[in-house]
Amino acid sequence: MIEKVYPMTLEGKKKLEEELEYLKTVKRKDIVERIKIARSFGDLSENSEYESAKDEQAFVEGRVTTIENMLRFSEIIDNSKTASDEVSLGRKVSFIELPNGDEEEYTIVGSAEADPFKGLISNDSPIAKALMGKKVGSEVTFSTPGGDMLVKITEIS
Repeated sequence: MIEKVYPMTLEGKKKLEEELEYLKTVKRKDIVERIKIARSFGDLSENSEYESAKDEQAFVEGRVTTIENMLRFSEIIDNSKTASDEVSLGRKVSFIELPNGDEEEYTIVGSAEADPFKGLISNDSPIAKALMGKKVGSEVTFSTPGGDMLVKITEIS
């Protein structure tokens, strides 16, 4: 079985390591304490506090497993092998939408650290896939849920 590789920046890997440490050392203890308190209320079959704590425990344990897997199969992004004027993983790209001229800026990262609301888009996203390998001045078309979009790359950093 081939494991998925999780490309990420060094900063993204550090954030995942910090989250994992927090979940293991702080969050787990909090949940155990909540379960202990909820058990003291008696009948567990109708105890919503107990059910809520158990649900949160399951979520946290799932997240711990996911992060451990991502870290185990992480691959730090190395831009030294690509031209500095080329869109690649770990680079910030600015572009304008054509024809209206709205400007947008994103950093292309691995799926493990993607957060579109913070300007971090996954290398697996349609936008990133279309932009990869392109240079400043290139016009690129990609599909979005709202239809095709044409953009012109203005800066890569």
